[in-house]
Order: sequence, then structure tokens, then C-alpha cells
Amino acid sequence: MEKKTFNPLEWMDNSNQQQQYTEQNYQPVTDDNSEVEKVIQNIEANHIDIAPNYNDWINIGFAFADEFGESGRSLFHRVSQYYSGYNTKECDKQFDNCLKSKGQGVSLKTFFFLAKQAGVSIVTQSNDQYNAKSSNHKSSKATPVQEYQEEEPIKEIMPTFPKFLYPELPEYLQQVVDVATSDEERDILLLGSLAAISACFPKLYGIYDGKKVFSNLFLFITAQASAGKGRLVHCRQLVNPIHKELREEAKLHKQHFELEMAEYNANKGKVEGVEKPAKPPEKMLFIPANNSSTGAYQLLGDSDGKGLIFETEGDTLAHAFKSDYGNYSDGFRKAFHHETISYYRRTDREFVDIESPCLSTVLSGTPKQVSALIPSAENGLFSRFIFYFMNVKPVWKNVFASTTDNGLDDYFENLGNQFYELHKLLKSNGDFQFYLTADQQEQFNQFFSEIQVKYLNLQGMDYMATIRRLGLIAFRFCMLFSALRILETGDTSNKLICEERDFQTALAMIKVLVKHSSKVFGELPQEETKPTRMNRKEKFLYALPRNFNRQKYLEVAKKLNIPAKTAEGYITGFIKSNLIHREQQDTYTNLSIEENKDVEDAKD
Repeated sequence: MEKKTFNPLEWMDNSNQQQQYTEQNYQPVTDDNSEVEKVIQNIEANHIDIAPNYNDWINIGFAFADEFGESGRSLFHRVSQYYSGYNTKECDKQFDNCLKSKGQGVSLKTFFFLAKQAGVSIVTQSNDQYNAKSSNHKSSKATPVQEYQEEEPIKEIMPTFPKFLYPELPEYLQQVVDVATSDEERDILLLGSLAAISACFPKLYGIYDGKKVFSNLFLFITAQASAGKGRLVHCRQLVNPIHKELREEAKLHKQHFELEMAEYNANKGKVEGVEKPAKPPEKMLFIPANNSSTGAYQLLGDSDGKGLIFETEGDTLAHAFKSDYGNYSDGFRKAFHHETISYYRRTDREFVDIESPCLSTVLSGTPKQVSALIPSAENGLFSRFIFYFMNVKPVWKNVFASTTDNGLDDYFENLGNQFYELHKLLKSNGDFQFYLTADQQEQFNQFFSEIQVKYLNLQGMDYMATIRRLGLIAFRFCMLFSALRILETGDTSNKLICEERDFQTALAMIKVLVKHSSKVFGELPQEETKPTRMNRKEKFLYALPRNFNRQKYLEVAKKLNIPAKTAEGYITGFIKSNLIHREQQDTYTNLSIEENKDVEDAKD
């Protein structure tokens, strides 16, 4: 271990000025053992070396020795273990020296400060208290102590779909996105339309991982208020004619039922063997999210197990899931994989199975509404969604600019009528089976294998379910693109082969969406017993330029408050995972941004 043995004279000479700041200016809420334990758990979860230099390391030893005595030894080891030259014997020897020198005036405040400086989340006193203490301290010293200021963090801009993707879309989708006035708006119109129409292909299926799957998608568009996600509502109009058709059908059934009931009531007790007519199903496409669990299942069952939840306020569904009577989260998750949903209808004393449910979902909301719906990734709900995190642009939008003659409502109503014609055509035919070619299957497996390796390194095992379900989502994208091509070709044969352009478009979309999902995943609330997910490693990787050297990556690490030793460890891990390539000594290439190289070249 390269950290040398403690020298009291050297420590007193070198640490005085830093000690003044760390002890007096940085104040944690509490200094008790439970707070230290929480911070160390956070350090262990993120493998952070909070004391890369000698003075910081021995100060932590003094703090633990002074506060906890011999019981602080294990804490010292736990904090020291992420130093590249960590050695248990030398660490023990150092702590022995700290115990002997007990009373040097170093407290736990130093430990909290160093942890905070290394990027570990620490709860501190209010800014007013902090500023007051800082002001009092400076006025009492002849030489002002330099205040600690964090560098402004690197702003994270989420990527949009590459421009080359849009001319390759089916013509119908090109019409959908043609009215967009920004890259983000175009993306959400594409995703919203795909998710909405995914509920309307009951006879389209493919075989994925040995199972029969349909085209249904779950989508959540998230952004701060007034960011522009409201455009998503127009995607509802694309399938509104189908909903109206089902409601008209239900209306006719109800009228017929009322006539039968009138006849039944007239003959009841007069004619032997008269049976009471059964209530007709409430057929509909749009299933309201604000529903009881039995109500939601019954509406889905009445519509032959097919439906679409379309809510522009994501907390509508969140509130339903949190209520005792409305928690149908279990059935909601099952529907993604078309697993049988079973429920008991108390009124009719009837046990009901909905086999192969086909439910699609379109939601939008703020990041807090995402957290309200999905408080953690553990139950699998998160991984079933496509997430798109919109960038907020503080620029006033020209609200009078128009890309249509009669407004967007008329424009999307017309597109809805076009899709309705396709829906009727496919409904009148038999089943359609979708296929990828052998070459596409090979590319598909290779693509997702590489994505999985990359994000297991960045996000850990908790993110693996998201990667694997993005594979199914990509397959469903291809299904939908192929079905929409029928509007162009008129070919209604029962075997759909994916065109290469549609296959490549789906993969290009996934390259972007995996980053959006990772962004939302990193912001999910954590259980109190677990350390906060820092996700610094991923931010560090994406902040690196395409070509860089050691000096450059240390500059980036400093901006993100990542210690140099930790950054070196990240670089080593990235190289092993093929996220970064070392061309030669002190020359690196960031392969994680290679996928955008063609786009950047086109812009240049």
C-alpha cells in the first residue's frame, strides 16, 4: 500500500489550513454512528475512494479513532478498501498510530466533508446556518479561509433520434411527425403514435423467445411542466375512430339488452323457463386509468382482452395503484407479456380469466409523477416502459406558427381516419405472423448482447431487466413498422417479413431510448435502507470526448467531483468492457459515442 506510515510532524505541518476549513465550515446534521454507517454504505455501493491523498486518509483515521476508539478500526478498513494500493496490514498499522495519537482534534466533520467532496450524498445543515458559521469563522481569523465551492455540474442533455431515421419510416408515420416543430416534439409524436396504434393490431403477432407476442407497447413521456409533452395528446386521435366504433357497438348491444329486459320483466312469473338476459359487454378501446381493479379488468375483458390506457397525467394511474380498491398493478404488469389475468367479479359471484391480454399504455408526466407510479425498479414495472426524457429549452415558442391549414385537431383526425381503414382491412383478414430474417436475428442478438454488457457495467444488475425488455420492445417496433407498410404495398399476405430499413430504424431508436431509460432509472427514489444511486460512472463516461488523454479525463472527473483514483478505476473498467479503447499510451477513444459519429459527420 503506497500510503506511507503516519508522521505526526508532517501531518501537523501540512494539514493545518485544510483542517480549519473541514472542521469549522462543513457541518453534518449529526455525528452519530448511524449517520457514519449510512455514508459508508453509500461509499461501498459506489466503490468510491474518498481519501486519495495521504493527509485525508490519516484524518479519517484520527476521526474514527477519536469518536469510536477500537470499534472504528473496521470502519477505517471499509473506507480505505477502495484505494488502489489498499493493504490490510498497513491499514491496521495506521489505525494503531491514530489510536496512540488520540485527541488530535480531528472530528467526524472531516469524514463527512471528504465524503461530500468525493460525490457522496450528505445531508447538511441549512444554507443559512452554513453561511453564518462561515462568516463568523472568517471574521475571527487574520487570514480568511477559502470557502469551498462546488464546480457547476455538467448539464446532461438527453439525445434525440437521429435525423436520418425519419425519411426511412413508413409513410404514415412520416405524416404523423411532419407537423413537429422541434426534435423532441417529433420524437414524442413518433413514440406516441406507435404506442397508441400498438393496441389496434389484434391479429398481428410474432414469436419471441419461444412465445407468441403481440405489438403492445407501454410508453411514458416525462419532462418538467410546460416542456411540450402536451403534443402527445394528438396521438390519441389516431385511434379514436376505433374507440367510437366499439362504443357504437356497445350502444347497440345495450339497446337490444333493454328490449330483452322489458320482455323478460313482462313475462316473469307468467311464462315458465324464461331466462334473464345477460348484460352486454362495455366494449371500448380507451380504458380509464382512474378505476378499481375489478372495473379495469372487467372493461378489459369486455373488450376481448384488448385496450389502451391513454393518460396525459401519469399520476392518475399512480393514484389508482396506490388505492386499496384500485391496485391493478399486478395485472398491468402481466398484460405486457400477455399472461393470463384472473379476477373475481363479486356482483355476479363469478371467477374470470382474461387469457392473452393485449394492453397498451401511453402516459406523460413530470419526473415526480414517474416516481409516484414507480417508486422503485424492483417489481418490474419500470422495465416494461419505454421512457423518453424531454430536454427543457428556456426559449419562447412561436405560438402562432402553424404547419397545417386547419389546425392539428383536423390534421390528426384525418390521419385517424386513414389508420381506421387499415384497421378494418386487417380485421377482415386472418392472422398475420411477423418474422425477422436470419441475418437480422443474428444482428439483433449481437446488438443487445453489447448493450447488456455496457449497461451492466454502468448501472449494475438492477438494470438488466430493462435491457432485456427493450429487446422485446425493439421486436414490437419492427412488427408495427411492417404492418404500416401494408398501407403502401397493399400486400395482406399472412406472412410479414421485416424490411432491413425498418429493422435498422428500430435499433437506432433503441440506442437512444436506452439512454433515456437509464436517465430515469438513475433518478428513481431509493429505499431508506439503501444508499442513493450516484450513477457517477455513467455521467463520467458520457462527459468524456471521443478522443482524450489522461489529463482530459482527470479534468472531466474534477468537474463531476470524482477523485482521480476513482476516475482511473472507471477508465480501467471501461476498457475491459470495450466502452473505451486505448489506442496507445495516454491516448483513448470513447466508443460509447461512436454510434453518433455518422450523425455528427453529417452535421459537419
